[in-house]
Amino acid sequence: MISTDVELAVAAARAGAAVVRAQYGSPLARVAKSAGDFATAADIEAEQAILTVIRAARPDDAVLGEESGRTGPDGAAREWLVDPLCGTLNYAARNMLVAVNVALRHGDRVTAAAVADPFAGEIFWTDGDRARVRHDGADEPLTPSPDSWLVDVNLDPPFPNAPDFQAVRLLAHPGFAERFRPRVVSTTLAVAWVAAGRRAGYVTDGHLRDSVHFAAGIALCQAAGCVVTDLRGRPVHTGAGGLVVAADPPAHRALLDLIT
Repeated sequence: MISTDVELAVAAARAGAAVVRAQYGSPLARVAKSAGDFATAADIEAEQAILTVIRAARPDDAVLGEESGRTGPDGAAREWLVDPLCGTLNYAARNMLVAVNVALRHGDRVTAAAVADPFAGEIFWTDGDRARVRHDGADEPLTPSPDSWLVDVNLDPPFPNAPDFQAVRLLAHPGFAERFRPRVVSTTLAVAWVAAGRRAGYVTDGHLRDSVHFAAGIALCQAAGCVVTDLRGRPVHTGAGGLVVAADPPAHRALLDLIT
């Protein structure tokens, strides 16, 4: 019996990660979604595994799934945001940089979230206050640090803030190379890495308010004590859109200076 929401998020993410791991490297049917975007059988089956865990424990909650859309009671105050395989193109190309994201939003606040790395065997989680990583059954605190100098920049569309902000221009800025070292990781696993001290920052464009991709990672970073804003330094989801996550205030200020 799963008693807490955060343990349910962890259990659901673990169930999805098991499917992703089991199907890795096998021939996968693709379902076209839009130009250049598709889901695989692993995306769909992982989401079903996640939903089965959530619905068994919280049948009165709503769910917004990347593949199945919104289901559950209309007007439910509690909604689970599910991204069963963040990094589908990586996965289809047999690249292991992917994540499984599960978050519970109660009103305007994410109160429980988990990000699973199917291949490292890690699950990053938060109950809205604590931020931890679980490996081999043991939990360790997440401690942000800018010491790596590594900053991941998402180059995937859409780009609603272009031409004012373009990620490729940020990477080419001489000041960026003076302060940071760029990395391009097309999965929100990189957001969890900022909370864990493995990255100094993360930058993306886009409208993220109802994003199943980013909700869990943002909650992790906020609970871990990272600086989390939109591209103009405003509270996330309130201004220009996009996302800037930094391990500490100096790294955040440096990124905002380069962006603006």
